[in-house]
Amino acid sequence: MSRLIKKGVILFLILIWAWESSAIASSLPDVISKVKPSIVGVGTYLKTRGPPAKLMGTGFVILDGMHIITNAHVVQNEIKRKRGESLTIFTNVKERVVMQAATILEIDEDHDLALLKISGSSLPALTLGNSDNAREGQQVAFTGFPIGAVLGLHPVTHRGIISAITPVVVPVYASFKLNPQLIKRMQSPYNVFQLDATAYPGNSGSPVYDTSNGKVLAVINKVFIKETKESVLDKPSGITYAIPAIHIRKLLEKRNQEK
Repeated sequence: MSRLIKKGVILFLILIWAWESSAIASSLPDVISKVKPSIVGVGTYLKTRGPPAKLMGTGFVILDGMHIITNAHVVQNEIKRKRGESLTIFTNVKERVVMQAATILEIDEDHDLALLKISGSSLPALTLGNSDNAREGQQVAFTGFPIGAVLGLHPVTHRGIISAITPVVVPVYASFKLNPQLIKRMQSPYNVFQLDATAYPGNSGSPVYDTSNGKVLAVINKVFIKETKESVLDKPSGITYAIPAIHIRKLLEKRNQEK
């Protein structure tokens, strides 16, 4: 009898697991449909340049639909304003690229985050989740522009799990591997998410969100973290890292305090 009970319990657990997996799979298409209108390309526009539009990374809309989060390294390239170049947000509306001018409101260099504001019409906004509750093994997805706008301004989604929650830096056993930026981050370490889904340079600034509800848990960072975390490697890996959304909240709190 005990064996039958054990088999029944095992079968019940298997059915629960299958049901949960099916629920995640069935809800993800709906979540992606909700997320995509909030994904924007971040770049510059210069009328006399060919092509005039240059995409540098991905961003996503928050708050009132007029604010954008992206990576700081995406927008910190020198913008030749005297020549007419401007920071620009690109969106795809019914197969037509719509451009809106943007300004930088806040930069958080320690976590490579930037808060922008657009000057045109508001866009659908995403909701920030609680990244402190994120767990290793949790299903997540991220949406952005992995290869820029080469194939058109069409957001691409990748799905995976949070493989590890680890410090942004690892011990360095040779002094020649150290640099001022690395030393600074070692003095103020924080955790980042390591994902098992592959991101590409254009994904910088993409939101990492819960596959069940679309709430943002982190921001993809393909450059900043890798330079820090994999500085001991001669050939950095293709591992994807993301900055937890708690640092977005802190950036917004700083902005409110400065007003």
